[in-house]
Parts: sequence; C-alpha cells; structure tokens
Amino acid sequence: MALYSVPEVTLTSSKQKMPVLALGTATFPPVDSKIVVNAVLDAIKLGYRHFDTASVYQTEHSLGDAIAEAFRLGLINSREELFITSKLWCSDAHAEHVLPALQNTLKNLKLEYLDLYLVHWPVSSKHSGKFEYPLKKEDVLPLDIKSVWAAMEECQSIGLTKSIGVSNFSCKKIADVLAFAKITPAVNQVELNPLWQQKKLVEFCKANGILVVAFSPLGAAGTSWGSNYVMESEVLNAIAKAKGKSVAQICLRWGYEQGIGVVMKSFNKERLEQNIDIFDWGLSEDETKKIAALPQNRVHRGEEFVDKNGPIKSIEELWDGEV
Repeated sequence: MALYSVPEVTLTSSKQKMPVLALGTATFPPVDSKIVVNAVLDAIKLGYRHFDTASVYQTEHSLGDAIAEAFRLGLINSREELFITSKLWCSDAHAEHVLPALQNTLKNLKLEYLDLYLVHWPVSSKHSGKFEYPLKKEDVLPLDIKSVWAAMEECQSIGLTKSIGVSNFSCKKIADVLAFAKITPAVNQVELNPLWQQKKLVEFCKANGILVVAFSPLGAAGTSWGSNYVMESEVLNAIAKAKGKSVAQICLRWGYEQGIGVVMKSFNKERLEQNIDIFDWGLSEDETKKIAALPQNRVHRGEEFVDKNGPIKSIEELWDGEV
C-alpha cells in the first residue's frame, strides 16, 4: 500500500489521466544503474506512479528493470497503474527514425507502450545511432517538425504511445505545430520554477488545451546547466521556514497550484518522501504574491544548439524571444 496519493490531470488531446508529479531520471553524469532502480522502487512504495526518462538520459534500461522488479515484488499489479514518459532525441528527430526510436525505447523499458512520448527539443541533428549530449555544433540540423510530428501521430495511432507532446517549445513553435497537427500535443515539458515562471507560455498552452509540465522545478542545482538560485532564494526560504516545509516542497506545491505537471528528480529516500508530501496543504494568497514578484531568469538557455554558422544562430532564435 502506497503511503501517499498523487492527484491526476486529464490530458486534453488524448483524454488520458496523468499523475501531476513525476520522478525524473536524468543524471548527468550518469550514475550506476542500481541507484536508479532503488530510487524508483523507493518512489513506487511512497506512491509515485509517473516516471520520466529519455533516450539521451540512458536510464531507460534502469527504469525498465525497476518496473519489472516492482511487479515481481507485488508493489504494482498492472501496467495501467504506471504512467511512463520518454523522449525522442535530436539525432532521431527525422520522420523515418521516429518509429524505430520509439520501438528501441520500448525495448529498453521492456514495455509494450508508452503513456507519453515527447519531441525532446525543437532541434534535429545528424542521425548517428548515438545519444550525445551536448551535440557537436556541426551536427545540429533544422527540425522538420511537420514530418516528425506526422510520425509522432502515427506512433499514437498504432498504440505504441497513448499520448504525444513536445518539450522546450516556445509559443511560436507550438503555434507552428498547431497549424498542421491532426493530434494536438498533450504536453509541453519546459524549464519552469518560481524563478522562471513562463506565465505567457503557460497561458498560451492552457488556451490551446496543452498541459505544461515543469522540469528543473528546483533549479537543477548540481547539473551542468542548473543553478542554486531557486534553493537559495531568500523569499522561498522565508516562506519555507514560516510553514515548516522545505524549499523544495514550497516550489513543488507552487507548481501544483499553477495547474501544471511537475517532474522532480531526487534519488534520496527522505527527499522523495518530502517531495510527494505536498498535496494536503497550500500557499496563502500573500505567499503566492511574493513568489509571483520574484525576478525571472532562464537557466537552461540551450547554448549547445546555437552557432552563428548553424541553423540556429542565436538564443533569441531558439526561444523566439522568450528569454
């Protein structure tokens, strides 16, 4: 019996129910597979049911092993109890490689279908069969999103994924997809936290029936692109102290109250429990106003895709001015 229950939201385009809080498995640099497996098992015991991975994270195998072990231990009884998200890497973001990439992901996970498959970045790269991050600048290619999205739609149509979506897409890039999509993206997963609230993007996506899901909800401290700004914020620390909560809990609760999904990553059992314990209390109006007034700064700027001689010549071009 799980200790906690996570609320679900219905994805507009697929009518599928998705737990609003997910455990992410991105590790840069990679960690031992046993660490990932044990963290996922701890999370399942606590009540996490949504797990987020990607081909480039190279944790699909580990997540698949953890799911198999959870079945063996009787922690879960059916595949339908879980919600599994993975992502199409840039080197596979070519129409003819989308289906094989998804099939490889399913093989890694030892699953028959995904719940959600995302285009990881609005960028393509030379098809190499490898998952390199960061990409070599000379390998970056413009994304033919129309043909790639048609291939994503086919993946949903044949039942290999229940829902499809995008990640790191600006309002303009979402609008471009909506102009030709037969299936509307269910999700746009983006960097989002109290110090990068993306209010315009959230409103645009909501108006078009797309759920925004936040990655780096705590600022991604310890990663190559992250920062300590969120966890060291005086405002957030003061709110946390006054409420007897951790800064992480304040950030995750704030995200939940924004009506978005949240992907957090911790492999520490104590923090996993703290981070799921956010659904039976709330922020006051005054606390919400203080968070709304925080200075804003995008941390994961995507410099690795930008080259004045390449297809994406500036940060502004990558994000269509949403910087």
